[in-house]
Amino acid sequence: MPFDILALAAAGSLAAATLCQAQELRITYSNQKFEPAEITVPAGKAFTIRVKNATAKAMEFESGALKVEKVIPANSEAVINVRAQTAGRYEFFDEFNEKSKGYVNVK
Repeated sequence: MPFDILALAAAGSLAAATLCQAQELRITYSNQKFEPAEITVPAGKAFTIRVKNATAKAMEFESGALKVEKVIPANSEAVINVRAQTAGRYEFFDEFNEKSKGYVNVK
């Protein structure tokens, strides 16, 4: 019985460590564009996107495909956690200016 508890605790620690190691990507939003406009991540692994809004107005980072949305105030940044995805190309955009688009390539 004590072995089962130790094994369960070790598995929980491993899972927590894996979550903490999620890949972080950085994107800057300025002049109504995302830079870089395309990022690539491995399939089947969670990741985070740190979005820096370098404009004087709020923007909303949104992706229906990735199931995320976040309002980011002017001249600030936010971290967006994204669940593991299957291979594909996923669009994101500024909800307040839908012409501003980018893509996450999951391979």
